[in-house]
Amino acid sequence: MTYLLGLRMAGRDVLVVGGGRVAQRRIPVLIESGARVHLISPAVSTVLEDLAAAGHLTWDARGYEPGDVAGPDAAAYWLVHAATDDPAVNAAVAEEAESARLWCVRADDRHASAAWTPASGSVGDVTVGVVASGDPRRAAGLRDAVTGQLADGTLDARRGRERHSGVALVGGGPGDPGLITVRGQQLLSQADVVVVDRLAPTSLLDSLPADAEIVDAAKIPYGRSMAQQAINEVLVDRAKQGKFVVRLKGGDSFLFGRGGEEAAACAEAGVPVLAVPGVTSALAAPAAAGVPTTHRGVSQSAHVVSAHVAPDDPRSTVDWAGLAASGGTVVVLMGVERLDKVAEAMVTHGRDPGTAVAVVQEATLPGQRTVTGTLATIAAEARSADVRPPAVVIIGEVVKTARELDILHTGTQFETRRLATGRDLQ
Repeated sequence: MTYLLGLRMAGRDVLVVGGGRVAQRRIPVLIESGARVHLISPAVSTVLEDLAAAGHLTWDARGYEPGDVAGPDAAAYWLVHAATDDPAVNAAVAEEAESARLWCVRADDRHASAAWTPASGSVGDVTVGVVASGDPRRAAGLRDAVTGQLADGTLDARRGRERHSGVALVGGGPGDPGLITVRGQQLLSQADVVVVDRLAPTSLLDSLPADAEIVDAAKIPYGRSMAQQAINEVLVDRAKQGKFVVRLKGGDSFLFGRGGEEAAACAEAGVPVLAVPGVTSALAAPAAAGVPTTHRGVSQSAHVVSAHVAPDDPRSTVDWAGLAASGGTVVVLMGVERLDKVAEAMVTHGRDPGTAVAVVQEATLPGQRTVTGTLATIAAEARSADVRPPAVVIIGEVVKTARELDILHTGTQFETRRLATGRDLQ
């Protein structure tokens, strides 16, 4: 039997002897916990050398010597890790620690180790540690199972003495539910109220507890929609009722998602608000279609713009002349209905009419498809293919490069889906 204890290591000294792969795994976790790490090893991995150079740990570039753990010149250590590839050295370190009544973890011999390092993982403010009789593989598997269920809401972590409050603006990613961030999924699983857009990964809502309130804040192009002011009022109202509110939307909240307006409304009302970044379709759609947004020797820049109003509309603030002259990749969101105007503006301001263009519809979703053409032809090609929102327009020679490299996907392919979600979807 073991006695599990959560050590609060902030400001406490830890000695690690050995600078190989085991130390490389354990030291970053110790540093994150706030421990002051002292490392003794003749050589260390590149990662550990970088940490030492950045001042995150102190490194004595030498071998272990008796007295390092508990000698008169040793620091007042609270914990010791023996992580060399020499069992005799590890045994000597452990023996010295035992004599000094210091807990010592031996990496090479779990049966001789006075303490075991649990396989640990964090989801939000919950930390899980698993000890399986010192078996690291088994412990890691169990840890992953628990943290995975915490992240996706299978385990309900909403009930606790300190609950979340306020509003979380969560970017849900480009559509595939597997592309929401772990942090976003974890907060979603703890929500009392979810205010959701139509482009958010709505299939995730099915896993929420039955008592979670779902508010439909869909905005359908040229159709029904919930006014932004009404959305702001719902966020503030529910949060002031003491409920934890997640504003779930597609892509990233702060990239053409009006997240700034929602954050400002919450701040003005005195409601705590945090933003969780999401995978924006501006980058996800090209990747899902096999188009590298930048490519060495082809494009050294990428510009993301909105075409919710046409380039010749007085309300447009986009510098189309500058974009055309830049020579870089231009990614256009909300541009399907004005694709002809966008292409015309790029050509008028100097971009070659033969510049390659791709339009990716429903990126990362089962209905994903890609229509290609040039600035001179893409509007007609998109109309002929009946392309509809949501779709992302990619303008630049990277589209041609993708075709030449044979990585351009014109339809949903199994490999694209598998890579996007981490699951086999057949």
